[in-house]
Amino acid sequence: MNGNIKTPYFLVDEKLLIKNLEILRAVQDETGCRILLAQKAFSMFYTYPLISKYLSGTTASGLYEARLGKEKFGGETHVFSPAYRADEFEEILKYADDIVFNSVSQVKKYGEIAKSRGKSVGLRVNPECSTQEGHAIYDPCAVGSRLGCPLASFDESILPTLDGLHFHTLCEQNSDDLETTAKAFEEKFGKYLYGMKWVNFGGGHHITREDYNIELLKKIIRHFKEKYNVRVYLEPGEAVVLNAGFLKTSVMEIVRNGMDIAILDCSAACHTPDVIEMPYRPPLQNSGKPNEKKYTYRLGGPTCLAGDVIGDYSFDARLEEGDILTFEDMALYTMVKTNTFNGMKLPDIVYRNSEGEEILVKSFGYEDFVGRLS
Repeated sequence: MNGNIKTPYFLVDEKLLIKNLEILRAVQDETGCRILLAQKAFSMFYTYPLISKYLSGTTASGLYEARLGKEKFGGETHVFSPAYRADEFEEILKYADDIVFNSVSQVKKYGEIAKSRGKSVGLRVNPECSTQEGHAIYDPCAVGSRLGCPLASFDESILPTLDGLHFHTLCEQNSDDLETTAKAFEEKFGKYLYGMKWVNFGGGHHITREDYNIELLKKIIRHFKEKYNVRVYLEPGEAVVLNAGFLKTSVMEIVRNGMDIAILDCSAACHTPDVIEMPYRPPLQNSGKPNEKKYTYRLGGPTCLAGDVIGDYSFDARLEEGDILTFEDMALYTMVKTNTFNGMKLPDIVYRNSEGEEILVKSFGYEDFVGRLS
């Protein structure tokens, strides 16, 4: 390992990344769909020259992501926002090829401006078909959701402005849930697709997961292409880097309070906030569930937050100060969500190329903390 690399750090593995990309490219090649990288999940632009060889472009949630995708990735740049800022929209037009609006009123406000600049214009619709279980925070079809235009709010007068329709309802799900959602979408909005150029299935498709039903996905894509004569887009984020990243962290101290507690140099609150937000228990190499192996520890971070806990894990041997632990599946929704609460140092970013060489891509320091303050 590179002697200049210190924990905590994120490690992205090129071979594992390519494994995912080859699966995604095969879906594109075999169906004619276009797959875009959802930057909201993964924005490590060091890898964009590689990913751009496989995928068609990027999606963005606003101005800065759109600019990043256009400048660092190339290909198509798509952007969606629940509402666009008037003082940013002109600049968004510089970077975006495809602009998706969240409401009829936003289309009426900005749609013709975008069309006059040669942009493709879409509307995100809400099929009001929830397939989520247990994570309402990630359910765009939850009652009262602000995301997507429901049929009751749709206005056919905007149809001449629209080039396509977009729906995004999934989160870490298989193609059976896409099939359920697609049927609901067709029942409500299918008639409007005739004469349009494209339909976007959004993200949340776990295409590179081992148990994912790719054949069903292909069937759904081909159905829309053949029935409506539209181009089909998918915009996965997690699937691009699923299981291709790691977080390396060191044990700094062992304390005891009713159980053994290992204090790590990484923080759930600062470095993997989805652990608290979802919540979920990230996979850890060479560990088991509590009491499955001989020694059980609670793994916590170094911040003042009492709830800065990653989870309880068991090990074959006792943990010692200086031991390095490796959390898995740590490329997605980590680097894009890190923060410097408590003045925590951000984890460095490391890339392991196909030859096994570990390259320090980015190191963070005090200036990154103070630069966000005043």
